[in-house]
Amino acid sequence: MKGIQMDLISEEKLDGMTSMEKVRLILDEVRSGKILILEKGLTPSEQTKLIELTMAEIEPDDFSGIEIESYPVKQNENFLNKLFGKTTLKTRLTVIGPASQLKTIRKDRDLISALVSP
Repeated sequence: MKGIQMDLISEEKLDGMTSMEKVRLILDEVRSGKILILEKGLTPSEQTKLIELTMAEIEPDDFSGIEIESYPVKQNENFLNKLFGKTTLKTRLTVIGPASQLKTIRKDRDLISALVSP
């Protein structure tokens, strides 16, 4: 059966990995043509490292890079956090795939719309 493989990766699996393990897993899977849906997004430093490694591995006839989209970061501002001046950032769902197969059509606060091609 021919098609596009999409893997949904749980927050628990990602929490059990180091930053470099996450980046390497993502890059290896996307290079093999898979589209990944991460339940918990990457931190800004993890995204930076992913982009750096992707740029180093781009080959014109083999690997054209990645497409990555995330919901905007959500701040956790409950009453106690506001009272003590603390805000925590919660990363949200992220979609990552080969740039040659995944194109973002629209993205807003609650929706990521993408076109997937073989």
